[in-house]
Amino acid sequence: MIKRFFSTRPTMVKKALVFLAEGAEEMETVITVDTLRRAGVEVTLAGLAGDQQVICSRNVKINPDVALDSVKSDNFDAVILPGGLKGAEACALSPLVGEILHRHYEGSKLVAAICAGPTALFAHRLAFGKRITSYPAFKEKLGANYVYNEDRVVQDGNLVTSQGPGTSFEFALKIVEYLEGAQKAQSLIEPMRLKF
Repeated sequence: MIKRFFSTRPTMVKKALVFLAEGAEEMETVITVDTLRRAGVEVTLAGLAGDQQVICSRNVKINPDVALDSVKSDNFDAVILPGGLKGAEACALSPLVGEILHRHYEGSKLVAAICAGPTALFAHRLAFGKRITSYPAFKEKLGANYVYNEDRVVQDGNLVTSQGPGTSFEFALKIVEYLEGAQKAQSLIEPMRLKF
């Protein structure tokens, strides 16, 4: 009886928010969203400018699930900034993005950023002094306020950063590992035919 009670208890589904702005890097966005959904994470792709179609950095068009404004008060287990210079700049200039990032980071939720995404962390003065990485061109800009690391993916507490399109799978799997555990992340590698 006790065993049956514990085995039928519902598990809490982890939730992640991915910011989507005009000029976002499409590989970093889609690979992250897809990998997290494969892991059973409930992902919300939120458009900064509303719920209309977004043109990404290589002219790929992506439809957000919702407008960011409609989920601004929701709580997530992770909030994620894809790269793409123009997309990262839009996130850096958005007070709403800054408020969401700070609320989640200070609430010990995961904040993750890839490629140019860490420049938005810098713009919102988030997690200064932490170890990070980014697209190499941003090393000088970020190095004065962070402990810059050249690893492909860097985790420092509840902050995960990565370098670019080619590190997107590693970035996404690190987020899965943080949210769902190493075993879950490992279980995705073979079905996706990844090699590390």
